[in-house]
Amino acid sequence: MKRDNCMGRNIKCKPDHLCIAIFTLCLSVRFAEYFLIETDKTAVGENVLHKIVGMILLALVLKRVNLSWSDIGFHRNGFVSSILKGVLLGSVCFAVSYGLELAVFILQGNPAHLEMYISSFSLTGSQIKNTDFVFFLLCVLFNIVNVWMEEGVFRGLFIKTLSETESYMKANSIAAFLFGVWHIVMPIRSYFNGEMSFAAMFLMGIGYMILAGVMGIKWGLLYRITGNLWTGLGDHLFNNTVATNMLHVVSLKGADELQIVRILAAQIISFAFVLVIHIYRTANVR
Repeated sequence: MKRDNCMGRNIKCKPDHLCIAIFTLCLSVRFAEYFLIETDKTAVGENVLHKIVGMILLALVLKRVNLSWSDIGFHRNGFVSSILKGVLLGSVCFAVSYGLELAVFILQGNPAHLEMYISSFSLTGSQIKNTDFVFFLLCVLFNIVNVWMEEGVFRGLFIKTLSETESYMKANSIAAFLFGVWHIVMPIRSYFNGEMSFAAMFLMGIGYMILAGVMGIKWGLLYRITGNLWTGLGDHLFNNTVATNMLHVVSLKGADELQIVRILAAQIISFAFVLVIHIYRTANVR
């Protein structure tokens, strides 16, 4: 099998070139939506158009290289139980981080409590509260599209493609790095909107790239452990819906002051858990 054939299929190109081309196109559409269309500032309330474009692009690429959705990790068998395992992982880790967050506020003499409502994710804090059922439904639906596209592209297609010429861990690291870069659009827009200084944007951008990169590596490890994308998708979905947009910590000073810290704590805990399982399984295979 020739290594310069993408997936050994019909397209003759280097795997890394294919991934960079797809990533660049998706990132360009993402920037266009965040800066020009600004779908999240409309009644839709979420920048979901570039994710739909990404899904369509992914489907076209899979067809072109003769791969199925199952080939990149979206297996039909056991997908419900796998998703539930991911949701369980996310819920347990975030239960710990929410508890720590509430404890910090108590120690500060600033009593806080949990509130359930829908808000658009913001690096500078949640401001809009929506409690109608339709907003919860739209949040779940939009984030299903969100995580399906991101897991399918970054973990499914990229890792599958790059693994043809690189070790799995290197392929996972490259995909995770691209996933980190994928998220810098948020602090950049916050800077241009006057919501943060250049220094804050720079620091937030670096921190957000690292956080997203760690999350990407974790979901890539879950892909290798389980052989499917569903478990990582379930954990990803819980992070994006419940922990980010639905369940909020409200104190006397406002809402979600420590949201980034909460997410970071939960992701570190879950990353450590997944890493231990991966190391244990790898050692036993040997």
